[in-house]
Amino acid sequence: MPRIAGVDLPAEKKIEIALTYIFGIGRTTAKEILDKTGVDPTVKSKNLSEEDTGKLRGVIESDIKVEGALRSEVSTNVKRLMDIGCYRGLRHRRGLPVRGQRTHTNARTRKGPKKGVMTRKKKDVRP
Repeated sequence: MPRIAGVDLPAEKKIEIALTYIFGIGRTTAKEILDKTGVDPTVKSKNLSEEDTGKLRGVIESDIKVEGALRSEVSTNVKRLMDIGCYRGLRHRRGLPVRGQRTHTNARTRKGPKKGVMTRKKKDVRP
């Protein structure tokens, strides 16, 4: 099981798919990396040679921002939006959808579970 950018890649998957387990690498970027290095995209990650692993590691570390550096950049961008008080920053602060989705009926992923309206029992009126 190769370890690239601090992530253990799954052994039973093709390397093209296994690279997407690294934060910041999707399918398109994975294909580009494999084209640059000349590694066969259909080979399973457990069958990679040390030489191929080294090539992949070198390209990813030199050309692409991944994992911790990318996460910190994204979080600072969101923090900047919240600090300047723009609309997108306010949506982040309130935990609502940022990119124009409707919120009247949907947006449960961002808003969390429904908060039920508390129903009060009427006081028992006895003589």
